[in-house]
Amino acid sequence: MQSLNKTSLADRAADAIRTEIAGNRWPVGEKLPNEAKLSEFLSVSRGTVREAVRILVSQGYLETRQGSGTYVLSTADATGPLTMARRASLRDQFEARLALDAEAARLAALRQTPQVIVELRALLDRRGNFDGSDKAGFIARDLAFHKAVVAASRNRVLVDMYAFFSTLISETIEATLGKDLQEPDMAAHAAIIDAIETGNPDRAEAVVRGFMAPVLRDLERLLGS
Repeated sequence: MQSLNKTSLADRAADAIRTEIAGNRWPVGEKLPNEAKLSEFLSVSRGTVREAVRILVSQGYLETRQGSGTYVLSTADATGPLTMARRASLRDQFEARLALDAEAARLAALRQTPQVIVELRALLDRRGNFDGSDKAGFIARDLAFHKAVVAASRNRVLVDMYAFFSTLISETIEATLGKDLQEPDMAAHAAIIDAIETGNPDRAEAVVRGFMAPVLRDLERLLGS
């Protein structure tokens, strides 16, 4: 393997490691050579190797295990679906989010407990209303509430999917803090908890769909204008 130029060394080193993974030099589950050996193999500094590994970990190719080393996790970029989803229209993103939120609410209604309801109400109180300041903090609090609803479904796949798409979901929340889309208020959020507490899955789903309906109507209006 020829030496790498100094331009974008970390990215080029990551590309080189990715190519070797695709070529099955290091199969899934295998431990990569240590930093010193990779540095020699790629003809770059150890710092460049560390940055290249960080890039590949963020893309889902590698995982680092404390005290053990770096292992091949996948031969494909795990961020691909998220990248494609973020390129979709805002309407598509909200419709996909609705599908996750609605099913999570259905399951949460079937599996709710008094403790879950108490926790959801506490998270909603913490969320509060958006006062125009600390947008990032408000988005984080709102996301925490919705993630808790999904967690109440006790469906591991739904929970993991919501976590994976949390960046995209945060962006949909941010979109409602502007002038074009209506932000669902505290009463609309409280209605979700009330519906889950009834134990009626159909009602819980209907409330979530009603929760999202004004936003989707606004998006249709904007697309039609």
